[in-house]
Amino acid sequence: MSEPVTQLSANRAQLLAEFFSPIAADLARAEQIFQEELQSDVPFIRELVDHLAHYRGKQLRPALLLLTARACGQVTPAHHTLAAVVEMIHTATLVHDDVLDGADLRRHVPTVHARWNNSASVLLGDLLFTHAFYLASTTGSAEACRLIGEATNRVCAGELQQIGERGNLALGEETYYSIIRGKTAELTACCCRLGAVFAGAEPQVVANLERYGLELGIAFQIADDVLDLVGLEKNVGKSLGTDLEQRKLTLPLIRLLKVAEPETAVVIRGVLASSENHKREKLAPMLARSDAVAYATQRAQRHAEHACEALACLPDSPCKEILHLLAQRVVHRSA
Repeated sequence: MSEPVTQLSANRAQLLAEFFSPIAADLARAEQIFQEELQSDVPFIRELVDHLAHYRGKQLRPALLLLTARACGQVTPAHHTLAAVVEMIHTATLVHDDVLDGADLRRHVPTVHARWNNSASVLLGDLLFTHAFYLASTTGSAEACRLIGEATNRVCAGELQQIGERGNLALGEETYYSIIRGKTAELTACCCRLGAVFAGAEPQVVANLERYGLELGIAFQIADDVLDLVGLEKNVGKSLGTDLEQRKLTLPLIRLLKVAEPETAVVIRGVLASSENHKREKLAPMLARSDAVAYATQRAQRHAEHACEALACLPDSPCKEILHLLAQRVVHRSA
């Protein structure tokens, strides 16, 4: 167990050094708030919270909040608190997602439900949500609570919409985009809006940075859906093929069905509708012969470019450059 965790820590440290050095102290303060808020006298809760240290990723969402704040001119104590809040909300969604997907690995370590059980996972996610909303209230800002509440509502609605579309092999791109906008992009957009609002940015700058976060989140999710089909678990660090097992149609699969010859499409639908394992392996040759992966990757790249265009409202700065680089990196990644 220690080797993968060590590797993950090294990767996280590399990312922090490479991208997040201008906000390193801010991220450290947000992390301190995160840990202090989740302290408990209950041993089992402490054990679960300690497990989250390995479970969590690269802190992209709090980093977006803090980078946009710095790019707009200043980081305040409220930013540190809200950065901890969005990290709690995101972590809660991961814990719940792993139950929904039946995933056993996250960041190279067992998921909460795999190590303990679904009950612990559901309640830990709930605990994170409740702490997040309480912590947001300590800023004394009704707007912060409203923005975070709206984003969380949309995340849940996106997840429910996706569940409702399970097994729908006629799913179109418009519905797919509605799902990923809700379950992923609304939270990244909220992070950027919060960063700008609490830095005192002008309304047009706030709107542009919110658009940046939305486009970035869409690009990120499309790239994630590509990795679920063609990525390597040893690189990604989580269970792959879970969308297939849960009969969730994603953009590469929508494209694959659209361009496939009729007889091939019948085979693809049979694989997608079956309850058998190894769906990734069965679809791999058909994906390789099609433009489905390239098509989805190009769409992700387009949204990343739209994100970068939205940054034109900002003066040049190291944080603006990092936001540009992040948009490019989310598309071309192996983890």
